Amino acid sequence: MKNLLIAVLILLSSCTVQRINKSLTKSDIFNQGHLGFMLVDPVKDKVLVDINSDKYFIPASNTKLFTFYTSYTILGDSLVNGLNYLEKADSLIFWGTGDPSLLHPDLKNTKAVEFLKAQTKPLYLLDNFDQVSAFGSGWSWDWYNAYYAAERAAMPVYGDIVRFAKDEGDSTFTIYPPRFESSLQLVEPRGSSSSSFRRDHLENKFSYFVTADAKDKRFETDIPFITSADFAAQLLSEEVGKKITVITNTNYVSEEPKKLLTAAADSIYSQMMKISDNFLAEQLLLLVSDQLDNKLSTSDAIAYAKENLLADLPDEPIWVDGSGLSSKNMFTPRSIIALLGKIRAEVPMDKIKAYFPAGGESGTIRNWYPSDEGQPPYIYAKTGTLSMSNALSGYLITKSGKILHFSCLMNNYAISGNELKTELTKVLYYIHDTY
Repeated sequence: MKNLLIAVLILLSSCTVQRINKSLTKSDIFNQGHLGFMLVDPVKDKVLVDINSDKYFIPASNTKLFTFYTSYTILGDSLVNGLNYLEKADSLIFWGTGDPSLLHPDLKNTKAVEFLKAQTKPLYLLDNFDQVSAFGSGWSWDWYNAYYAAERAAMPVYGDIVRFAKDEGDSTFTIYPPRFESSLQLVEPRGSSSSSFRRDHLENKFSYFVTADAKDKRFETDIPFITSADFAAQLLSEEVGKKITVITNTNYVSEEPKKLLTAAADSIYSQMMKISDNFLAEQLLLLVSDQLDNKLSTSDAIAYAKENLLADLPDEPIWVDGSGLSSKNMFTPRSIIALLGKIRAEVPMDKIKAYFPAGGESGTIRNWYPSDEGQPPYIYAKTGTLSMSNALSGYLITKSGKILHFSCLMNNYAISGNELKTELTKVLYYIHDTY
């Protein structure tokens, strides 16, 4: 009788896996492009579904899984280094570490400002901005006006963006930081949009319009500004209330600096993962580089991670930026599955749930992959979206209590992302409901 029961369970399990495979390989939706899918039961160390898992795909923001793991491993989950500085007899010399939290409109970290305010010596900002290119490899030039492509920098201030925001019912909008009010010009409405904020391509000059039907509606728009060492010093000087002089003596960089701990890494990870914040992802790799070698280099941080943290992945990651904005990034589903296993082994599940978007509840999947009414989320996963790529990789909790690891990468679909997500919802819910 016992052997018969085991045989029945194996048969049922086999039928479930076959139906999952069929729902992916026989789908009129998924067959319109290139699909990579892998589903693993880590407790049994068993591959349940494998569709093109050894093929490379453009991962879009699934790249942030690699950035998250690298950052968590190197920086930990406590405070990040927000400032390098040297105390001299007649001056305090400081320079950026890539910390994105300084006066960021959401993270609102002021520790570096308070530290500089407390100094009695003249302040000098050492210009290390040339270590960081404003845009990543493969980024498009015409993203300059989009928040998702805010400039990377050695020392970002205000998140390197201007935020225009208005609550419902308010008659006017706010500008953060307010010092950009003088750079804003009202223009005539254009197109079908009810409101628009834009920056000139090569200058920090902004234009806007808000139509009559939008004046009582809520909006929040973040527009990147152009930054530099001189501009960062000017912004900081206004906040600190002291003169800050920019210097370029690179000899100071070779000295071992003191470090000012500022923002909680936890808060950066959570925002980066939940809303897929590209700027935070890019700056995290700079923080990693600073931690490793007191200099700022995205490529060095990636090279270190590939050699020391990810050498055991099935396929070498083709990885060029922190956010996944570049279509030069390419990963295989089975490497992402291996990475998800490493994250599970090193990051407590309660932290994973705090960092990752939750299906039907939070982040980029708050409107997708919902659980049954009254039940907790069953999907904790990272999304990825570019014009040629959709992705979802993470953890699926079944009704029987199993935690499965999955990676779905979809490239070269001419149909909408919503059609792909609707079809994927059916597959993932079936796995949740039956396995």
